[in-house]
Amino acid sequence: MDKFVIEGGNRLTGEVTISGAKNAAIAIIPATILSDGVCRIENVPDIKDVNKITKILYDMGAKIRVVNKSTLEIDTSTIHTYVVSEELARQMRGSYYLMGALLGRFHHAVVTMPGGCDFGVRPIDQHLKGFAALGAKYRIESGMVDISVDKLVGNSIYLDVASVGATANIMLAATKAEGTTVIENAAKEPHIVDLANFLNSMGADIRGAGTDVIKIFGVRYLNGTSYSIIPDQIEAGTYMVAAAATCGDVLIKNVIPKHLESISAKLEEMGVKLEEFDDSIRVSRSGKLSKCNIKTMPHPGFPTDMQPQIAVLLSIANGTSIINENVWDNRFRYVAELKRLGAQISVDGKLAVIEGVDHLNAAPVRATDLRAGAALVIAGLCAHGTTEIENIQQIERGYESIDKKLQKLGANITRVHIPKPEVEQAG
Repeated sequence: MDKFVIEGGNRLTGEVTISGAKNAAIAIIPATILSDGVCRIENVPDIKDVNKITKILYDMGAKIRVVNKSTLEIDTSTIHTYVVSEELARQMRGSYYLMGALLGRFHHAVVTMPGGCDFGVRPIDQHLKGFAALGAKYRIESGMVDISVDKLVGNSIYLDVASVGATANIMLAATKAEGTTVIENAAKEPHIVDLANFLNSMGADIRGAGTDVIKIFGVRYLNGTSYSIIPDQIEAGTYMVAAAATCGDVLIKNVIPKHLESISAKLEEMGVKLEEFDDSIRVSRSGKLSKCNIKTMPHPGFPTDMQPQIAVLLSIANGTSIINENVWDNRFRYVAELKRLGAQISVDGKLAVIEGVDHLNAAPVRATDLRAGAALVIAGLCAHGTTEIENIQQIERGYESIDKKLQKLGANITRVHIPKPEVEQAG
């Protein structure tokens, strides 16, 4: 087990290149199950969640070749089971995308309930509603979801909430269904568009991704393909906030600026200077930060996955800021850790009220989940003194080489191994 040790106070300067999108990769890799050929996927982030979903496919019989650090070739024609390893699947939320992919190929899927970050109930009722509309039956026993269908038939499905997971899962199952499937109140996130584009590159017929109505015209076969995953908007947003928090000047490369508009707008409101280019964005700050109110919303609103990081910035801004969390029930668990660093935050249900302080002070903290861990890294970078962050495997689920990227920007961050405590043997 390792921890990060950060000596705060260094300005971040220079350039950083953003990796492929985690949330796109963990949907696109399971989607290869639907293909009748070899899929070459480029711009794959080298992160723990991708390694886990790839290992799941390998254990199911897929042939996987690592071309280079960011490119995989996946041949799922040799997959021999529709039952997913419970131990691996429980470690990540994205394992539920295997339901739609396996249902589309084998008409049967047995997958455990999703794991991942623990900040609220992760219902899959909208996923199951979609599968049922396509003709499937399901039962849940001992935490395992068993879904089967004789024949998938297209249908109209209205989602009660604009769920990213349900939208993607229904797309996966419906791609090879007979007839036309219409998803209304569909999620519009960039990784939904990326998944649709990937499926279409294999020969699927999906239209309307990125709007709230997606139409899937079923096809019989999907070919192999070569595809490059979009850049990670949340990783980009995290480095944008880190640059602002340290009074830095950073050029963030390999981004799609349009995907960052909601984040950029709030940073500019706080007094951060931004310059947009075709595939990069420069973030700099020299003056004091201004207070700002944040309301998380589905895309194109402010992303919930950026909420803990922006909270760090608001903690050192002038005045009182309010965060309204509209996506997850329990996403303020990280607040207790930030308060250890001197942040003045009070939480009431889905609201957090933040009183800006002059600076944060170092303290030992623990990453409670992926984005909370990223927020603690940012806090450590701008705090006075040395901050130690434990449970960093949470951070590495979604950030490729975060310590090395920050070191290149001038951060004083090191990885330190924590030896396991010795257990005394009874005499």
